[in-house]
Amino acid sequence: MQRRKFINTAGAGMAGILATGVAPAFAQASPEIKWRCASSFPKSLDTIYGAAEVMAKRVAAATGNKFQIQVFAAGEIVPGLQVLDAVQNGTVQCGHTAPYYYWGKDAAFALDTAIPFSLNARQTNAWQLFGGGNELFADFYKNYNIVRFAAGNTGAQMGGWFRKEIKTVADLKGLKFRIGGFAGKVMEKLGAVPQQLAGGDIYPALEKGTIDAAEWVGPYDDEKLGFNKVAKYYYYPGFWEGGPQLVTMCNKGEYDKLPKEYQNILEAACWEANTYMVAKYDAQNPAALKRLVGGGTQLKPFSREILTAAYKASLEVYKEAGEKSPAFKKIYESMVSFRTEQLLWFRVAEKGFDDFMHGIGSIK
Repeated sequence: MQRRKFINTAGAGMAGILATGVAPAFAQASPEIKWRCASSFPKSLDTIYGAAEVMAKRVAAATGNKFQIQVFAAGEIVPGLQVLDAVQNGTVQCGHTAPYYYWGKDAAFALDTAIPFSLNARQTNAWQLFGGGNELFADFYKNYNIVRFAAGNTGAQMGGWFRKEIKTVADLKGLKFRIGGFAGKVMEKLGAVPQQLAGGDIYPALEKGTIDAAEWVGPYDDEKLGFNKVAKYYYYPGFWEGGPQLVTMCNKGEYDKLPKEYQNILEAACWEANTYMVAKYDAQNPAALKRLVGGGTQLKPFSREILTAAYKASLEVYKEAGEKSPAFKKIYESMVSFRTEQLLWFRVAEKGFDDFMHGIGSIK
């Protein structure tokens, strides 16, 4: 009886809201708040830039448009590689970026996007949610007046575009290579000359010969940026980015002012963006890769020699980074410990399934 009475009362209440157009008490009492979000990416890259718009639209929809976030492309407020500074000093309330752009401040930032031979997208989510990663990053970002949430992942990336074939480690000597984040330190040990450029600046540099090679994300974005027009060889895998994550960085002072409901909605919207980005790339990359190869792009795997040398160089870089940054050492050790168990599990189930599925074309 009590249950029926509750349902009838609740139903009548909802019908009244729909009939009168009067919003629930939460919506009526909620303040109107407007934020600006600086993206590190140009609008033309609709998937990586678009994740911030997905987040903003969900926040607005879930708050009856009371909490609005306007997204600005790289360069509209600040350059793409200065988003962290803009959030930290309050120029904008939040930003959408790849933390490894800021490894020069502290190598620990690189761990919040990707480092060579780290985690794939699913493993990254698992580590952060259930392996202590989120707690470690929350503690780290306090030093920068920032609250951060995962808000995108590209999935495993490609190894980039090269004007000449790269067969051995010797071929990397002196190569001016646009490569994001901390991976540049590894490539430097192999003889390359790393360059960090924002997405919109890569094509002109590659076209003019200012750089000899460049990596970005994968076929869908790389085709949009036109790299295939100025470089012939397309290498895989991007061993430095097995599951690179994007984040929403919020100025802590501004975030703390938000009602708790808004804080929860913002976090949930960031996780939606996280799912959206990797799903959209997975959907779009296959057709883009076919178009590129059909247009003359030569698809090449990195040699075992290069991958092995890069792995050994990575371990050297991480040891050096840990000696300079206690934060890097602490977070890296947590990630590596979690990765060990993940690799055992993925080798049994995921790899077994994937290996068979990759071979079904040969079954008559």
